Amino acid sequence: MILKMLTVGAYEANCYIVGSEKDRSGMVIDPGDEAGRIISEIKNLNLQIKTIVLTHGHADHTGAAMKVKKETGAEIAVHEDDISLINNEIISAILGFSRDKRCIPDKLLNDGDVVSIGGLNFNVIHTPGHSSGGICLSGEGVLFSGDTLFENSIGRTDLPGSDGDYEIIIKSIKDKLMTLDDKITVYPGHGPKTTIGAERRGNPFITSA
Repeated sequence: MILKMLTVGAYEANCYIVGSEKDRSGMVIDPGDEAGRIISEIKNLNLQIKTIVLTHGHADHTGAAMKVKKETGAEIAVHEDDISLINNEIISAILGFSRDKRCIPDKLLNDGDVVSIGGLNFNVIHTPGHSSGGICLSGEGVLFSGDTLFENSIGRTDLPGSDGDYEIIIKSIKDKLMTLDDKITVYPGHGPKTTIGAERRGNPFITSA
């Protein structure tokens, strides 16, 4: 598996480019900003991007999606419960983003769906709490956790208009992510990578819940 992380934008959101060594097909996860840089890296990796997956609808994770789509022809996929969030101008303004073009998803994701690229398979895990339609992708020994789970932390639940809920995000993490194998590497929406085992043992939000 080809995996490249780019930290983009003022909020230093992690954008992931994932590709198959088998046929050079790939996907982009959370292209939040700096579209030119993302596109340049896709070309450097010689990948044909088929899918752009948005782990949730906040602008720091979606801001460059339409530009990447225009360049690659890839479909944009997001959980159906974040459709109203993805183009919410009030929340975008709070985050400091101005929208000159609406982000239009091509595919709606649901819990249990599988995103496949070149023989690589990633299960969609619906993990509401940071937003109502937040998702993680699990497969190939890794978890892309969006803004649900971070190293020693969790996603915010206080952003207006996002339907954030502390009890719900803790339930999502404990019931759906802490059931995964300790060895799985977690690639979050912000900050450094970690593992399920490290978070199970040391994340204060989990150990105290």
